[in-house]
Amino acid sequence: MVRFSGAVTCAREPRGPLGLILSGRTADAPGEELELAFAGAAPADLPARLEDAVIECAGPGRYRIGSGARAWTIAARSVHLHRDVAPGFYRAIPPRPAPLLRRLLFGVMLALARSRVGIALVRALRG
Repeated sequence: MVRFSGAVTCAREPRGPLGLILSGRTADAPGEELELAFAGAAPADLPARLEDAVIECAGPGRYRIGSGARAWTIAARSVHLHRDVAPGFYRAIPPRPAPLLRRLLFGVMLALARSRVGIALVRALRG
């Protein structure tokens, strides 16, 4: 189902709907951040940090978390997978440069904000 590479943070959420959240980098796409949230209680002996964790489906509503020679099973109503899509998005659609007039306006505003006189002038203009 999911394969992490390197350190994986295990955050327990005992009061919310999600009982366990695993965060780390995926092994499938190097460097990509990945978060896996389980809607179920976390195993009591699960450490706060794992290395190279592998998560597999072990049956309906059951998931196996393996790290090294150890393994844990979690029963969860649902699992939510979150990937950081920002790098791919900005590769496909590069940001538009700000218009020259807007850059000049913000430059002047920052220059005014550096001095007491400038701050007083901005306050007076705002009324």
